[in-house]
Amino acid sequence: MLPINLVSVLVAGVVAFIIGFLLHGPIAGKLWMKLANITPTGNEKFSDMYGQMFWNLVANFVTAFVMAIIFSFIFTSSLMGPMTWCSGAIMGALIGIGFIVTGSSMEVIWMGRSWKLWLFEVCCSIIVMASMGAILAAW
Repeated sequence: MLPINLVSVLVAGVVAFIIGFLLHGPIAGKLWMKLANITPTGNEKFSDMYGQMFWNLVANFVTAFVMAIIFSFIFTSSLMGPMTWCSGAIMGALIGIGFIVTGSSMEVIWMGRSWKLWLFEVCCSIIVMASMGAILAAW
């Protein structure tokens, strides 16, 4: 059985959700809306987003769980040093770059998505992944 700390997975998922909220809201929400061509109508309700927020949180928990599994293999290798919050953040960022950045780049390459919006989103994703990695490794 893999040594997965489920509490750290839950905390990492919640922290990722909070960071995503902050980056797409109070910190850089206006930039994000401009890049995504979103014009607020004034009729938006927070309650209308409950379903999307739920599935976003579920996705964060799955990501944190899979990252914890990957860490259990990576950090037991003789090639890696000790598992610290810093090494976890670096590995989280590398996983984000290796999979999220490259995988989502197809939306720009083939589907015509704005590269500025894509760049904003992947930067947010790398921050989230590094944060999750730091939490999972430090716990």
